[in-house]
Amino acid sequence: MQKVYSKIESIAGNVISVRAEGVRYGELATVQGKYGTSLAEVIRLYDDMVSLQVYSGGRGVSTGDEVRFLGHPMQISFSENLLGRIFTGSGEPRDNGPELHENLIEIGGPSVNPAKRIIPRNMIRTGIPMIDMFNTLVESQKLPIFSVSGEPYNDLLARIALQAEVDMIILGGIGLKHDDYLAFKQQLEQGGAMSRTIFFVHTAADPVVEALMVPDISLAVAEKFALQGKKVLVLLTDMTNFADAMKEIAITMEQVPSNRGYPGDLYSQLAARYEKAVDFEGAGSITVLGATTMPGDDVTHPVPDNTGYITEGQYYLRNGRIEPFGSLSRLKQLVNSDTRNDHRAIMDGMIRLYAASKETNEKKSMGFRMSDWDEKLLKYGDLFEKAMMDLSVNIPLEEALDLGWKTLADCFEPAETGLPSKLIEQYWPKGTATAEHA
Repeated sequence: MQKVYSKIESIAGNVISVRAEGVRYGELATVQGKYGTSLAEVIRLYDDMVSLQVYSGGRGVSTGDEVRFLGHPMQISFSENLLGRIFTGSGEPRDNGPELHENLIEIGGPSVNPAKRIIPRNMIRTGIPMIDMFNTLVESQKLPIFSVSGEPYNDLLARIALQAEVDMIILGGIGLKHDDYLAFKQQLEQGGAMSRTIFFVHTAADPVVEALMVPDISLAVAEKFALQGKKVLVLLTDMTNFADAMKEIAITMEQVPSNRGYPGDLYSQLAARYEKAVDFEGAGSITVLGATTMPGDDVTHPVPDNTGYITEGQYYLRNGRIEPFGSLSRLKQLVNSDTRNDHRAIMDGMIRLYAASKETNEKKSMGFRMSDWDEKLLKYGDLFEKAMMDLSVNIPLEEALDLGWKTLADCFEPAETGLPSKLIEQYWPKGTATAEHA
């Protein structure tokens, strides 16, 4: 039976408080006032005082409005009809399509029992050499993209959405600028990927509380599709906006702040979302990529710092490129031994030589005289950045490996690469100036 209360004790920003009994944390309610009806969620219980976050904001709410508790947490419709649709952070249609009410599922449930998870074993191809070749994305992995404002992290996510070899994409936008939202929509439509995409978007103009719901709604829907055997890739941007929304609500609730004003449970809140990444035995999987902006390019900022302890590596996006130093996929060794027999060797060899070229660049900038070997390294560094690091490069893994061999052959003798002789004999490009030495 629904409980109805007609007296609101206090209104603080988007948070209202009523005296009620028999209510549970996370329960949904409606607030009926003269300006219409809004959903609200229970976010704090203290004796009989219940605090609720109003989804549409506290503006227009008065102490005489009616609060009706619905007896269940936030729910979202789940069916194939979600595909190709765009919704708000609270699950309302943003694309002028029909509302969906069938097969409602609860959001924000527990993550899968670790004992029931299986070891990740499949690669997700993206067509991006710096991912496929050097830091392979693995099915059911959870990885952040660390970036700064102004970097094309949303463009990178859109490209991954278009090219990733998965069954479906769930894109969760948190605090998006309207231009970024339209850019996502346009790229997915033009690339023909909208039909396999579900888009939950919270823009900077929407109520703050909806920002907190986007990851939960996205992951709840992803889990249901994964249990039906789908390989689901969840893309979340920007998780720093998610954390900032948590901070704003915590301040409104007068919670004791932790590091830089963020709530003390920041780590567990982030972990509760990222840990939804899973590979189900006999069913599908959920892979999570979340863009995390670093204010001031500071990796010790609480959001990226806590994220790094939860996830299985990270991609660093700097100067419009995925940096090889600092970027890491901790699960890549589970799959790159099964791709091609030269994958690991050329991956390690090319990064080692690129590191040497960066050191040589520093020597050159300090006025050191360049040797023939230094000149080779400088040439190689330029070629590596153009052939591998440029995000416009779009080739399958096998072509990227072949291009890696060609890049090495354009700069070095076979013996200078430090690669195994057996692999050099098999893969060194024929017809190059150094081919006869291979």
